[in-house]
Amino acid sequence: MIIPETTAELLTNVTHWVSDPGLSRDEVLARTVQQLHESCPPYQWVGIYLLEGDTLVLGPYVGKPTTHTRIPVGVGVCGTAVAQNANQRVDDVTALDNYLACSLETRSEIVILIRDREDPSRILGQIDIDSDTPYAFTPQDEAFLATVAMLLAERF
Repeated sequence: MIIPETTAELLTNVTHWVSDPGLSRDEVLARTVQQLHESCPPYQWVGIYLLEGDTLVLGPYVGKPTTHTRIPVGVGVCGTAVAQNANQRVDDVTALDNYLACSLETRSEIVILIRDREDPSRILGQIDIDSDTPYAFTPQDEAFLATVAMLLAERF
């Protein structure tokens, strides 16, 4: 669960990084995942996947290494988010048949789509966060992360 005191600081920092022409998109994404990971203890793995055709390609991330660097649309929680054109909040990943484990300790996951600001039907990528705690993500996490995704969309 996101700590309310950190949301304003996180949003201020992401807004600043997005508007800084001296930072590349990858630097903005890397700083964002790092701060999300550091500021939100239940967020054990935080990453950005970029949508390239019908494949999600792993960008910057913080957490244990993963072999899931390319995920086809429709596969796992990340691919399902794109296929269903909807954010995903999974309270218990062990209950899913279509789950791709980045870590055997992961128990819950949230995926927030990053959409083109001018054409919201166009998906650019996603924020993917795993937690070792079941039921780690709340509707407040989803709303907060949707705001972060909206800010990041400016750099795509």
